[in-house]
Amino acid sequence: MISSIIFILILILTIVLFYKNVSVIVKNINLGKDLIINDNKPERWNRMFRVAVGQSKMVKRPVSGILHIMVYAGFILVNIEMLEIMIDGVAGTHRFFSGIPFYNVLISFFELFALSVIFACVIFIIRRDVIRVKRFHTREMTRWPLIDANIILITEILLMSALFCMNAADRVLQLRGVEHYMDTGHIFFSGFLVPLFSNLPDTSLILIEKTGWWFHIVGVFVFLNYIPYSKHFHVFLSFPNVFYAKLKPATYITNMDAITNEVKVAMGVLGEEAVADVEIERFGAKDAKDLNWKSLMDAYTCTECGRCTAVCPANITGKLLSPRKIMMDTRDRIEEVGHHMVGMSIKADEAQTLLGSYITPEEIWACTTCNACTNECPVDIDQVSIIMELRRYMYLEEAGGSGTLNAAITNIENNGAPWQFSPEDRMLWAEGLEVPTMASQLAQGKTPEYLFWIGSAGAFDDRYKKVTREFVKILNHLKVDYAVLGTEESDSGDIARRAGNEMVFQMQAMMNIEVLNGYEVKKIITCDPHDFNTIKNEYPDLGGNYEIAHHSQFLQQMIAEGKLNLNSGELKDKKITFHDPCYLGRGNKEYEAPRSVLDALPGNRVEMKRSKQFALCCGAGGGQMFKEAEKGDKEVFIERTEEALATGCDIIATACPFCMTMMTDGIKYQNREEDVKNYDIVELVAMSLTI
Repeated sequence: MISSIIFILILILTIVLFYKNVSVIVKNINLGKDLIINDNKPERWNRMFRVAVGQSKMVKRPVSGILHIMVYAGFILVNIEMLEIMIDGVAGTHRFFSGIPFYNVLISFFELFALSVIFACVIFIIRRDVIRVKRFHTREMTRWPLIDANIILITEILLMSALFCMNAADRVLQLRGVEHYMDTGHIFFSGFLVPLFSNLPDTSLILIEKTGWWFHIVGVFVFLNYIPYSKHFHVFLSFPNVFYAKLKPATYITNMDAITNEVKVAMGVLGEEAVADVEIERFGAKDAKDLNWKSLMDAYTCTECGRCTAVCPANITGKLLSPRKIMMDTRDRIEEVGHHMVGMSIKADEAQTLLGSYITPEEIWACTTCNACTNECPVDIDQVSIIMELRRYMYLEEAGGSGTLNAAITNIENNGAPWQFSPEDRMLWAEGLEVPTMASQLAQGKTPEYLFWIGSAGAFDDRYKKVTREFVKILNHLKVDYAVLGTEESDSGDIARRAGNEMVFQMQAMMNIEVLNGYEVKKIITCDPHDFNTIKNEYPDLGGNYEIAHHSQFLQQMIAEGKLNLNSGELKDKKITFHDPCYLGRGNKEYEAPRSVLDALPGNRVEMKRSKQFALCCGAGGGQMFKEAEKGDKEVFIERTEEALATGCDIIATACPFCMTMMTDGIKYQNREEDVKNYDIVELVAMSLTI
């Protein structure tokens, strides 16, 4: 009875403390801005079971993934035995379920998983503290994060070991017929310890059994209340975090409705009275509480595994940005804000802010928005969303940004392109070609099936104008019913949005949508993955809904239908490697179309070490194309070019104007212009086309 009373009191204390600790975290998360997430619940449930329960993303890194699954599955299954321990603790019984058939087999099964937990935890400790895997020892991994990880691993080893000692001592007492220790049969793994305990007196065995029992249950209770103070709170939060994760493409950026209203007023769509009563405290995020609650949940869900940082192109090349640090800083800051707000005014924490005190501008401007981090995260954390909100604040509230990037965005606003070209020059690329415009087609009473969206690079970049011309030749060869907007086309706004200038993005988007809808455009083809992503995923928020294809998808379809005959021998025996554009690949899950096109060519395709979803960014996304890179060990494009050249390729194939610029520069930097060429897949198709 005394034992049961003590157990019940400990249990009640555990529950009260856990509730109190979790309540603090819930309150901190709720300090974030409101965000309604209630769409597509079947897909959300499916994703939660696949990613959070099924651990599908963990096995991208097979060794650590399998070890983690061993710990995850083992800890859950072993603690099913907790049900029996809880009943025994409350009722004062001993092995309450021992009367069920095959009880010893069931406990042996649990012990197998307990052993796997011990094995995996030992390997994890060796990886962290002996081998010292690089991603566990970056600058943000200060003393506490390292100690925290070891505390958890050692605790799990001790808790599992206590079970083995308890079961072994229990079995010896059973064999001796000691009162209350009924025979449960041989338990396989702890049975190996029985000989070690067989010469001990009954009193010592009872002490070992009771100590093991109490150590395990109290250890679990202590562990439970330690978790809210640890990164291991993801044990609980990973499930809701994955459930509420973004279902839209990784490269989709949420719309700012407040800016939408401002732009509509500027365009005369809304009257000023429509927004007169709308009060906006702050555009973007300066502090943690300016983020939405989902971003704060992301921060608390972060496991600090460092997978995101290990694949970040900025971090790989020695720059300050670490996606893991972004999440750790956000969590630390919202905890500080929550602490200051207890019994105090909200303004009490304004002496420090997330941007500036924790995260520096240099960190957020190093991001290429390639989403390698979000792709890698095993619990679907969206690190880029936080970076984008910080950028939005800098641009919309403080007019922050590098001089060259500011100039590019100013050019977009004034000229409809990031360069100082007149909008009237937008069709100069087509000189000597027959290229119908939407206006001319409309004048003839025609409605083309496709709009070919040229994009700013396709219209003005000298190198990419060649790609645009080759694609037009292919369209004409196929007798595709298409037209272009000509001088009516303007920049999609992608660069402005990724830089954080939401105002310019929405102005560009709404003007383009007005033109597109005016021509009743239904289908669009483009060579630019950035414009493809923006028009496909972000224009719908502003009323632009179109069926859009990247040129690789269109070419794949034409080849599959037998409309393109690619038998020319110009590429015969050439070794071709393909660089995945981030906004086509990770952003929109299109990896096969460009490869299918290349496989139809006479050349031989070889893959880089990092390809498809693991491909390294070229370094130009997120506005980087128009600014100086942050300080580091090397430029991202050099790292990627070196990886491409390591394949022994003759040609680096690209499918994006930004990628083409960066790969071409990389080839020049390596002094390989004579023997290695960079072509867009359109150009390779044109080379191989039999007319």
